[in-house]
Amino acid sequence: MKGLSKDSASWHEISEDAAGQRIDNYLTRLLKGVPKSHVYRILRSGEVRVNSSRVSADHRLKVGDRVRIPPVRVAARQAAARPGHVKLGKSVLYEDDALLVLDKPAGLAVHGGSGISLGVIEQLRSERPDTRFLELVHRLDRDTSGVLMLAKKRAALVALHEQLRSGQVRKLYFTLVHGMWPNAKQEVKLSLHKYSLSTGERRVRVSEEGLAAHTIFRRHWARNGYSLLEAQLKTGRTHQIRVHLAHLGYPIAGDEKYGDFSLNKALAKRGLKRMFLHAWRMVIRHPVTGEQVIFEAPLPVDLSDFVAQLEKKHAETV
Repeated sequence: MKGLSKDSASWHEISEDAAGQRIDNYLTRLLKGVPKSHVYRILRSGEVRVNSSRVSADHRLKVGDRVRIPPVRVAARQAAARPGHVKLGKSVLYEDDALLVLDKPAGLAVHGGSGISLGVIEQLRSERPDTRFLELVHRLDRDTSGVLMLAKKRAALVALHEQLRSGQVRKLYFTLVHGMWPNAKQEVKLSLHKYSLSTGERRVRVSEEGLAAHTIFRRHWARNGYSLLEAQLKTGRTHQIRVHLAHLGYPIAGDEKYGDFSLNKALAKRGLKRMFLHAWRMVIRHPVTGEQVIFEAPLPVDLSDFVAQLEKKHAETV
């Protein structure tokens, strides 16, 4: 263990970037390497003070608050923890003082956990140690590629979350499904319920007991037993697009959780070795200027190559 703090208590004044955060989340981020159990212990014991008063873990900080933190010892960072297998710098679509927008590669989780040591957020914080604030605005499934937004200021995060809650953000995905999609445009409103398998794996199913979920699908083409669709999320439920499509009988090509497993094996031999779901476009109001901003990520090469293969096969049969 290597001590990264002094042997005496330290005081920290809360800036605008940290205002509104819960004290437990603030400490977890500040004291990287300290177990969460220890963070909660020093809160319960009163060793952490805000403006000289004891506070509970859910206390929200304000600009100008003075936080006393007792001396703690932080595990030394290992050099191996520094990311190197994914060059996130090449994935930046847009960046300013408030926003960072990436074209997330498939296969990369947005955050660590469940056996994943490093996700996008941990890698970026490691690559940018001087960045004072960096948080995910929303999430993408590990196997979904495309537009991913992060906030570099707390005020931007709050503003974008409000846009998401009020339905002001326009999120569009490209997906390839097995089957001939019949309608040029189709609205799907099916409630979704989250549950866990005996293994602890999280799953979602259509159920009247679940939360309302609304997706709009637009057909780009349907040929040779496959359909290329654009999906617009009107709500943001877990695995929403995947479960809506699977329930309707049009599983996403390559989807290992809700798809056609024997078909996926055949598709892998033809070059599609991942789920065909890509967040290609997002439209927001900039959290600082209020102007409309559009972020777009083109189809990755593996997906565009597979589409080209299908189109070539179609051309040969007509």
